[in-house]
Amino acid sequence: MLRLYNTLGRKKQVFKPLKNKKVGLYTCGPTVYWYAHIGNLRTYIFNDVLKRVLKYNSYQVKHIMNITDVGHLTSDADTGDDKLELRAKKEKKTAWQIAQFYTKAFQKDIKALNIKYPDKWVKATDTIKEQIDLIKILEKKGYTYQIEDGIYFDTSRIKDYAKLTGSKKRKLKAGARIKIVKGKKNITDFALWKFSPKNKKRQMEWKSPWGIGFPGWHTECVVMGIKYLGIPFDIHTGGIDLIPTHHTNEIAQAQASYNKDLAKFWLHGEHFILKQGKMAKSEGNIILIKDLIKKQISPLAFRYLSLQTHYRSKLTFSWESLKSAQNALDNLYEKSSKLKTQNSKPQLKTKKYKKEFLNYINDDLNTPKALALMWKLIKENKASYKLLLEFDKIFGLGLDKVKKIKIPVKIEKLAQEREKYRKEKNWSKADQIRKQIEKLGFEIKDTP
Repeated sequence: MLRLYNTLGRKKQVFKPLKNKKVGLYTCGPTVYWYAHIGNLRTYIFNDVLKRVLKYNSYQVKHIMNITDVGHLTSDADTGDDKLELRAKKEKKTAWQIAQFYTKAFQKDIKALNIKYPDKWVKATDTIKEQIDLIKILEKKGYTYQIEDGIYFDTSRIKDYAKLTGSKKRKLKAGARIKIVKGKKNITDFALWKFSPKNKKRQMEWKSPWGIGFPGWHTECVVMGIKYLGIPFDIHTGGIDLIPTHHTNEIAQAQASYNKDLAKFWLHGEHFILKQGKMAKSEGNIILIKDLIKKQISPLAFRYLSLQTHYRSKLTFSWESLKSAQNALDNLYEKSSKLKTQNSKPQLKTKKYKKEFLNYINDDLNTPKALALMWKLIKENKASYKLLLEFDKIFGLGLDKVKKIKIPVKIEKLAQEREKYRKEKNWSKADQIRKQIEKLGFEIKDTP
């Protein structure tokens, strides 16, 4: 029995799909104006674990992910520049080139983390017609109003607008943002369609019944979810920071347009933080996948680190913890390689352990307990290579791809030469050879 923590209701609930064994899964994708940092990527690891757990439970998963390539402004208050247009100016490229480049960079990063691709990627710019059609429905039903800079959604019309946040009371103040966006009625009202500035031409703009402009950020996911998964669909996921604005506004639009919930289950991953605070592009304190690789740390070591903390708990990052995760991953690879060579031995009875493992992952994706079980079995000599591969269907650490490589003769000779200098206590010479070995792509460790 799979139980998931539903943000809409603030409790764990037994998951039952809307259609037999078929699951519609929608995950909020990246805004492709720059690289995704490892804080962003933690959320996609959580999404991937969820998808793997659903498939492990024999569900057929249809997975949709959006690519935000227009409409995400630098401020959630519907002000500032479009992030894509701003980056295009900085890099002296078109917004379309920026979107294409950083979409490919994101896809490369998640591949490095062994995250399974969605069944369909959908760009915001490919659903402009559908977004305009949704705004027309909202306008017809009286949920919109027009001010100088665009068409806005009147959140005061939704009685339980803040239900995803867990708040039962509305705290709307008319005109609270009057100084930020002139004419805005309520603090929580949001842009559905923004007009292009009169004094300049945007790279990304379209004709609409209300004037030339571009869609607001919150509409794309509604139309994509409904177009490919129907309404309601089973599961919608994202980072915890999307709850108060983006996801709340998605729910409001679906409710206003179709008088239905957009999704039955809403799952959110907690913040990834540095010791000095939250990691964010705006703070200039981000770490990228390529930064890990430069330090000779596998992206899968970061995946391992993420699995050690429950997705609904904050993960505090340090280089020490990441190096520790790398050591643990290396150890796991070594143990699994040894077990692989022992496959000729009689297989251990694993039914009991598989059941225990399933109980952990089905308890709201409890990967820390599942990892602990795996290591317990390894230490007690109760694990088989086949069992580790079974666990790795969820962990996604690539145990099936681990190969024992033959050390080249040149490296062996250098290692022997280094050992000779160590015995002579010529530490500087020994250290030079160690660095030479590292440049050739190998690492040498001194053990008892």
